[in-house]
Amino acid sequence: MPLGEVGAEVGAYGGQGTPGAYAEGVRVELCDDRGAAGFSWIVYEPATRASHALADGGNVWLVDPVRDDVALERALALGRPVAVVQLLDRHNRDCAAIAEELGIPHLVVPDVVRDSPFAAIALTRRRRWHETALWWPEARTLVVAEAIGTNRFFTAGREVAGVHLLLRLAPPRGALGGLEPEHLLVGHGRGVHGPAAAAALQDALNGSRSGLPRLLAHVPGLAADAIRRRRSG
Repeated sequence: MPLGEVGAEVGAYGGQGTPGAYAEGVRVELCDDRGAAGFSWIVYEPATRASHALADGGNVWLVDPVRDDVALERALALGRPVAVVQLLDRHNRDCAAIAEELGIPHLVVPDVVRDSPFAAIALTRRRRWHETALWWPEARTLVVAEAIGTNRFFTAGREVAGVHLLLRLAPPRGALGGLEPEHLLVGHGRGVHGPAAAAALQDALNGSRSGLPRLLAHVPGLAADAIRRRRSG
């Protein structure tokens, strides 16, 4: 997919982050290019952590960022950074450090993102799981940190997107089911774009229970492979 086309892969390279951001030699990919509206980047480790830059009106919001110098330089070229948004309580990543370095607010699981085009959607407010999603109506962009993902731990390789294993019996259908995104961005894996985005979201929500046995059957193998990759890396 050529650079500049919505959802394009921008490029892959050896990661350039601060020590501890990820293992030495891990590949980082700039992806999900949305032109002036932003892009994403993925750290190619077992969790395939994805971070996002959302840009509008000369401002940039960094969502669940893992520090990478190339990605941050590109993000800051889109406009003035105004906030780091952490959508999941345990997605600490490099959020606090980047916010402090840039001198901008660090919003942790916010109920509202002031002076922004985003609606904050409360997905879960459990004792050990607080998560907010962002819905950008004008750009038809939905950002979900953990409840929905596209890597194989969420999909077992059979779905475009899937609900987190621990939410499969009670998916966030009420919060997300009425949305029809053209861009579905997640915290683990690549985004989904175009007509496929809304279909992937609805399929994930509607098939969360029926797909649970298949996902459970794949979990031991996926976990073993992740451990093997981590050790070999």
